[in-house]
This record gives sequence, structure tokens and C-alpha cells, in this order.
Amino acid sequence: MNALATADLGAVLQLVPVQRAGLALLLAAVALPVVGVVIVGLDIMPVRFAMMHVALLGIAVGLLTGLDPMLCALVACALSGAGVAPLARTPGGLSGAMGLLMSLAIAAALLLLAVSGVNASGAFALLWGSILSVGTPDLVVLGVLAVVVPSLFWWRRREVALLLYDRELAHCSGVPVRFLTTALLVLVAVAVAGAIKLTGALLVDALTLLPALAARRLGRSLWSITVWAVGIGVVVNLTGFLLALWLDWPPGPVLVLTAGAVVLAAHLLPERRNRSWRAPASAPPVPPVPPVSSFSSH
Repeated sequence: MNALATADLGAVLQLVPVQRAGLALLLAAVALPVVGVVIVGLDIMPVRFAMMHVALLGIAVGLLTGLDPMLCALVACALSGAGVAPLARTPGGLSGAMGLLMSLAIAAALLLLAVSGVNASGAFALLWGSILSVGTPDLVVLGVLAVVVPSLFWWRRREVALLLYDRELAHCSGVPVRFLTTALLVLVAVAVAGAIKLTGALLVDALTLLPALAARRLGRSLWSITVWAVGIGVVVNLTGFLLALWLDWPPGPVLVLTAGAVVLAAHLLPERRNRSWRAPASAPPVPPVPPVSSFSSH
């Protein structure tokens, strides 16, 4: 039997790195599922992969210049999110832009690492994550995200709901589509970069996308879906982390499997929503929709 499986879990939880990791997952559960709702609503699934490659480029720049690699990754992701926002003129515009960004970022990162002779092991460690090495700067980033992301979502909930429902309809209704899209993309990019250290770039969906997918089966409105996503994120993160500690397994894969089990369980339940809160991107005409205020029902 594993050493941690026979040890007192309470004693393990007294370790400072374990406490920091648990706090990081709790903060992440407040912000990142909301980001997942935005990713699903804007139909920009490739954003996770694009930001993974951009973060790799930022880390390579940090290793080359001697600056903090994760800070460089966050800045690179924020600039990239703002840079692709003007390309979001059509429903498929963001997906195409993310594909282009992903290709350019990984090519630049590999070229930079090869030409500079920098040890690439530190950069590629990003792919696997290191949750127990979370430090104070990482907690600060996640804490800021835990405040800013829900606050922006609540402050602009009507405009965000209409934007996620249909971009053209939002523009005709007076919503500042360009500004709001840019703000959401920057938050998504920074949030994905901030979560990479917890699970690794390859498993970041456990903190962002999977809680949102489960919540879509349980909520009736965009606001209730968001609340469900945060609640599922908290339960999944804490349960998966404790299970990983108890079994002495890597936390990243355990978090993904736990979140995946919740998604599968949610999809076995009958769908509660009468109709989707988001219009399909391929739908030709825009169907009649209720007033904007109805999207923010609690």
C-alpha cells in the first residue's frame, strides 16, 4: 500500500506546500470555471492550446532574459489575447486566429530555445505542471483572478450574456462588442496561463472547461450555469486533490478524471434547460430572443 495511503492525511495537510496547493486550487475554482463558460460561449475551444504555446514562448523569453518565466508567460498571454480580439468579426474568426497564434507561438518558442542554447527542460516542464511548487506570486495571480473574473462577469452580466448568445445581436443592441470581447479574451488568456502551473498545460481543461460543460446540463440561464460551474469547480478541485494525496498519485490526472466523472454524471441526467442560452454559430437567422434582462436571471 502507498506510503501516503497509510499515513495520517491530516498530518500531510499540515505541510505548507500542500496548504498552498489547496488554496491555489480553491482560488482557481472561483475564477477558472467562469472562464470555461466564456470559452464555451464564444466557441473558442482552441484557446487553451494556443495559450499553452504562447505561455511556452513567454517562458522561453523569461529564461533567456533572466526575468521571471511565469510573469513573462502571463504577459505574453495577455498581449496575445488582446491581439487576436480584432479578428473576432465572424463566429469562426476566433478559432482561426487561435490556430494561427498557436502555430506561430510554438515555432517562435522552439526557434528561440534552439538559437539561444537555453536549457529547455524548465520550459517544457510547463506541460506537466507542479502543483506542490506553487509559491506566493502564483497565489497572488490566482487571487486577483478570483476577484476580477467573477466581478467583471457580474458587473457586465447582461452584456456578456447577450454577447455569448449572439455577437451580431449584441452589437445591434448597443453592447460594446469590441471592448467586451477584448476584455474577455485577455481574462481567458491570463487565466489559462495562471492555471498551467497547477495541472500542466495538457490538463488545464480540468480547471476551466470541464466544470462549464457539466454546468450547462444543470443550469437554466447563463447566470445559473456560471454558479453551477463554480460550485462544481470547488467540489472537483478539493475532492480530486485530497484523493490524489491519499493515493499518492499525481494531482493533475486525478483532477481531470474527477472532473470528467462529474461531466459524465451530469450528462446522464435529463437536460433541465428548455433551450440553449447560446445560439449555434451555424444558425442562419437570429431567432427572437427575450429582453436582455432575462439573461441575468438568478
